[in-house]
Amino acid sequence: MYRFAPSPTGDMHIGNLRAAIFNYICSLQDKSGFILRIEDTDTARNIEGKDQEIIEILKRFGISWQSLYYQSKNLKFHQQFAAKLLSEKKAFCCFCSEEELEAKKQAAKDAGEAYRYDGHCEHLSDEEVLNCGKPFTIRLKKPDHALEFTDAIKGRIAFEPQNIDSFVIMRADKTPTYNFACACDDMMQGVSFVIRGEDHVSNTPKQNWIRQSLGYDGEIKYAHLPIILNSEGKKMSKREDSSSVKWLLQSGYLPEAIANYLILLGNKTPREVFSMDEAVEFFDIAKISKSPAKFDEDKLAFINREHIKRASKQRLAELFELEPKFAPLIKFYTQEASLIPRIKEKIAAIYGMKDIPQEWATQAQALREAILNLLSSNGASAEFNDFKAALSQATNLKGKSLFMPLRFLLTGAPHGPELSELYPLIRADLKEILDATK
Repeated sequence: MYRFAPSPTGDMHIGNLRAAIFNYICSLQDKSGFILRIEDTDTARNIEGKDQEIIEILKRFGISWQSLYYQSKNLKFHQQFAAKLLSEKKAFCCFCSEEELEAKKQAAKDAGEAYRYDGHCEHLSDEEVLNCGKPFTIRLKKPDHALEFTDAIKGRIAFEPQNIDSFVIMRADKTPTYNFACACDDMMQGVSFVIRGEDHVSNTPKQNWIRQSLGYDGEIKYAHLPIILNSEGKKMSKREDSSSVKWLLQSGYLPEAIANYLILLGNKTPREVFSMDEAVEFFDIAKISKSPAKFDEDKLAFINREHIKRASKQRLAELFELEPKFAPLIKFYTQEASLIPRIKEKIAAIYGMKDIPQEWATQAQALREAILNLLSSNGASAEFNDFKAALSQATNLKGKSLFMPLRFLLTGAPHGPELSELYPLIRADLKEILDATK
């Protein structure tokens, strides 16, 4: 069983989406199932509506799940598990205030040492605990042995006991910390493989230790994905536009292209351009590079163009909000643009109102009348050279005096693709195009 467990605290990052895609693909490969878990226990940071935004984004990428649940619904189970650990003396109540802990952290920092909880409350008697009368957190007792696990990407990883202190599992308000809620939920849901970012490597031994302390002996495998770097080779910040999946979609990148690129990123694949369904046939999580991968928006733009070329008429009509008849024109303009809005602008310029520069206004009007005459008599020739010759004969225009006003008349722009290549795609709409010209 695989899972994707986002928090509704901001826009979905491409690193999060990458993890979701990898988990989903692996779940399709071994048919073990896929869970979507909204980790909403940090109520102070939750943003209203972000959970639905996450759900809608995943749907746009074709990701589906067997079950969807909100982590906050499991609060009673988290509290019951914490009580079990207390009763078995595997956890203890900690009455240290935030101010006291901050002072100890600062002292460690001043001494140039890593802070570890000093066990101040671990050995309080039951009577002392009952009579304390102060708010308390619950801490899990630290392990007395090394905690090891095998990462499908990084190999064997070990954490010595001195590097794991008695960490908090329940806050003073009786809500679970991230590690405790996550460990309990994975256990309850029967998750067997977790693929997530490498920033979670230090959380893994803690979560394994929580489950071991609860007596859970089910195995969970892990793969921690290297970070994604920006164009400058630094860790991609959430403040960068291109790190946001929402921004990429709004900019005009296709979901299938974004998915393709994220699967390709830091990976060995048999080809560059593929669908998610095709990736299921060859994807191997163990082949992901151990090194960070640099995000290249130019490469993403190239892949976006290729997916526009591959798309069906129906898919393009949906993406571009145009009739299916425009599909050939959409694919044609991938030679000039990579993103949906830019291609739509070029098509809109053809069919929209055009301002002809004064320099070419007289010639354009003559060409317009000539074209309309051709359409009302024998119709426009199927061959561009014949069409051009007929216009030259009717107007006595040649060379630049013919091509520049004709380009403005048909495209609304001074530059663009070869008219001989564009003409067959718009020939049937010539009257509609000319009717939109001033």
